[in-house]
Amino acid sequence: MPEISQPAPDFTLPSTDGGDVTLSALKGKPIVLFFYPRDNTPGCTKESVGFSENRAAFEAAGAVVFGISKDSMASHEKFVAKKELTVPLLSDENDTACEDYGVWKEKSMYGKKFMGIERSTFLIAADGTIAQIWPKVKVPGHVDAVLEAVRAL
Repeated sequence: MPEISQPAPDFTLPSTDGGDVTLSALKGKPIVLFFYPRDNTPGCTKESVGFSENRAAFEAAGAVVFGISKDSMASHEKFVAKKELTVPLLSDENDTACEDYGVWKEKSMYGKKFMGIERSTFLIAADGTIAQIWPKVKVPGHVDAVLEAVRAL
């Protein structure tokens, strides 16, 4: 996992807003990346809806927000339409961003071990360095904590 003050790992991923998003091309403004396990699951839905409901507040603070999971673009597009999400979702089907950010981890459920995304959020400062990291995110109150950190930059 990258550390605070280190350069944020760059990536280019397809977006539900159309086209690709290249992180390094967004330098000059704060970026929030929230990595989540799967589209249309309860925690992921609450988190995505929370960021969407606060998109205007993040924009007013000068920040851009992206959700990232390994789901396909087709899955993301259905999720966006079904939940009326306004935050763009990026598809990392090839694991590159998940690996680079250290969120692709071994998980365990009901005694079974499997690989999956550990819900994590990264705040990237305007200079392209990591300003704050929230590993193992618990959804309640998380969006507010991230917005507060963006405003404090």
